[in-house]
Amino acid sequence: MRLLQHKTEAYWFYRVLSVVYDRWVNPLFWTPAMRTRALAAAALDDRALRTLDAGAGTGFTTEGIVELVDADRVTMLDQSPHQLARADGKPALARCAKLLGDAEDLPFGEGRFDRYVSAGSIEYWPDPQRAIAEAYRVLAAGGRAVVIGPVRPANAMLRALADAWMLFPSERQYREWLERAGFADVELLPLAPSWYRSTRAPYAVAASGRKPAPGPSPLAPPPPAETVHAPGRRARTALRFAAGSLAGAAFLPIAAALALRQRLQERRAP
Repeated sequence: MRLLQHKTEAYWFYRVLSVVYDRWVNPLFWTPAMRTRALAAAALDDRALRTLDAGAGTGFTTEGIVELVDADRVTMLDQSPHQLARADGKPALARCAKLLGDAEDLPFGEGRFDRYVSAGSIEYWPDPQRAIAEAYRVLAAGGRAVVIGPVRPANAMLRALADAWMLFPSERQYREWLERAGFADVELLPLAPSWYRSTRAPYAVAASGRKPAPGPSPLAPPPPAETVHAPGRRARTALRFAAGSLAGAAFLPIAAALALRQRLQERRAP
């Protein structure tokens, strides 16, 4: 698996990145316009819908959800206490339930929710198929799931970098994971920030599907193979801490450079 496609490394990555996530990361990679387009696929057409935001992070996606659904009907789940701590300070999210948890092992019973949303989380999942089967399990019959994430780059150099860093699924993989989990009416909606210019492949997609019948996923996946802070030797634990933390620190100048590039492009635009 990729460097950050592990729960413990991702935990330490966001321990560093949470400090600047809302200011430097979301404005570049996951914009309000993208969020609005993606959430339309979730059909949040009733303020009483019981909605789970899995991998909610600092709550940027959740802020879009509570514009359409009552906050006390929304549950935020993330493995990072540092990201959720940022969400705690946002007034719009004060009435949302906030839980530490694992998208591959959701702490809820069958049929608990009417809608499932996960944005920018799949790239860290060691077992995406299991996580999507879990999404199916916790939805009520007729419920909808939307999984939002990046797409594998078409450019060979960018693809090599992406494959070393974290999971960038293909469009075909998104569709297959949802269909194998049992979802019907699967659709893929392309998403991109304003600076993205490539026509060879989407920047990201919102993959959505409907749960056609009650019960667990027909896949019946085994227990997750990895947990956050999995026990191990001290040397291995130190290595995972270093890998995640250094990756987070290395990402900061990349985000700053991209932000500067975007601002220069905006100034040059007529």
